[in-house]
Amino acid sequence: MTLLLLVGLIQAQEKQESYSFSLQQAIDYALQHNYTVINANGDIAAAKQKKWETTAAGLPQINAGLDYQNNFELQKSVVPAEFFGGNPGEFTEVAFGTKHTMLARATLSQLIFDGSYIVALQASKTYLKFYENAKQKTNIEIKEMVINAYGNVLLAEESVAILEKNKATLSKTLNDTEETFKNGLIEEENVEQLQITLSTINSNLNNTKRLLEIANKMLKVTLGIDIDSPLALTDKLDSLSVSNLDMAFSQGEFTVSNNINYQIATNFTEQRSLELKLQKSKALPSLAANLNFGYNAFNNQFKFFQQEQKWLNYSNVGLSLNVPIFSSFGRQAKTQQAKIALDQAKTQLTETEQKLKLGYQKAKSEYEFSIEEYATSKINLNLAERIEKKQEIKFTEGLSSSFDFSEAQRQLYTAQQSYLQSMVNIITKKAALEKILNKN
Repeated sequence: MTLLLLVGLIQAQEKQESYSFSLQQAIDYALQHNYTVINANGDIAAAKQKKWETTAAGLPQINAGLDYQNNFELQKSVVPAEFFGGNPGEFTEVAFGTKHTMLARATLSQLIFDGSYIVALQASKTYLKFYENAKQKTNIEIKEMVINAYGNVLLAEESVAILEKNKATLSKTLNDTEETFKNGLIEEENVEQLQITLSTINSNLNNTKRLLEIANKMLKVTLGIDIDSPLALTDKLDSLSVSNLDMAFSQGEFTVSNNINYQIATNFTEQRSLELKLQKSKALPSLAANLNFGYNAFNNQFKFFQQEQKWLNYSNVGLSLNVPIFSSFGRQAKTQQAKIALDQAKTQLTETEQKLKLGYQKAKSEYEFSIEEYATSKINLNLAERIEKKQEIKFTEGLSSSFDFSEAQRQLYTAQQSYLQSMVNIITKKAALEKILNKN
């Protein structure tokens, strides 16, 4: 009984979780479990803590401590011997202090004004915004990656199905042709030509099955699940491609400021602006206050924690004013460096804007072409099917050569793959356009 329980427990542990996703479900899952997304969430959490760390630097700070000193050899000094009844002109060694000393202290400090601190508070908000933008960019990129990976799996699945169908059809034709050859009605070349075509299909089928396995695992990695876990895709390639056919989608206006890369470039410019502000603030005075309170105790024996030990208290309050006066133009040099960095950031922002406008035109053109290509591929596939069917009839009736029939078959197979690829292109090109438009 115990053995059965152990076996059942091991089997339960080895059983892998299975998944089934539509494309939207896959996107939603990846935005929670993708490895890069998880780390991006961690970056935001760390940035929030960094922001509080910066804020806390200007809030009251309390520190306490306990200092103990064992004067195993007291420092000595000399005094005129006549103070103790000695001869004039002679000196006597005297040790001042006690063998044991202890100090218990506490300090309360408060920053009153510091220009650098004010700038640091502003910078901490920009710092957090940067990681929030980075997280948004990660989400956008992961969405596109899931769409591409999902489409590649569907393409491989459809390719396998079509190749298996082509193989079955061609195998039947080859068998019929071999029987006809045995009866002496056709030449052996006709059989050999079909064998070459069938061999090519078998090779492509095996390769496509391997590609399907790789594409499936790549999708799992993008989703953030174990590559050995079972995964089923519920959407079909043809339905996804039709749902993404929307020529009007590419006709809207492009607002550069909506793009996450532009927002990150803007954030970078703000950081450079604050760095310039920080360098300028270092020419301002800073003011801080502190309150100190403590107790001193002295004894030639270690009896600090006994009731008869006497503790002497002290306390003071103070202000610390620091006024920068002259730095041999060091601050000025740093300020000029920060100004140059800000000008460079502004240039990069302009460059980003121009590249994004160009990128939008390119993505828009490619999406519109994918729609046109899909329509053309669909027509070409219908024509290739008709041509191949006619050539098959002519071939079986002895009115066409095996070369003409094989050429029609190759044309059909090419048209099939072009049609499948055109459907995937619609999905991926629209995803690329959505990415630059920052559309959900």
